[in-house]
Amino acid sequence: METHGLAGEGLGKHVARRTLKRILLVEDDPDIQTVTSMALGSFGGYTVHVCGSAEEAIESAAEFLPDLILLDVMMPGMDGMDTLRVLREIPETASTPVIFLTARVQPADVAKYKELDSLAVIRKPFEPTALVETIQDIWIRYHDSAH
Repeated sequence: METHGLAGEGLGKHVARRTLKRILLVEDDPDIQTVTSMALGSFGGYTVHVCGSAEEAIESAAEFLPDLILLDVMMPGMDGMDTLRVLREIPETASTPVIFLTARVQPADVAKYKELDSLAVIRKPFEPTALVETIQDIWIRYHDSAH
């Protein structure tokens, strides 16, 4: 699984080490929703809230209170980058870590994601069985780099 790490680069915030339990998955493709949520729930033991659109994510994020947001970049209507900008305006998700999921991983694209303070970019398609380990590694690097 290819990831483009951004963890710790430009993250000057102090982050207390906490356990990753709740993941908000924002993905419009039903097949990817199913496979990803099943992998995260079954193999990772995470509580996953799936949103099929930016609007749904914005409406439910404050109530769900995720520890991490997995955010598809290319969605109909509002894309992932604009979705993240709105989520940053909601007090409950203003500092929630985000990992982008996308096939768009050209250097210029990754630079845009980095500007939005994302932890990393996981390239689609990804191997569902390796997803949990990849996310755990990113989560650990994020917390280790913040100290």
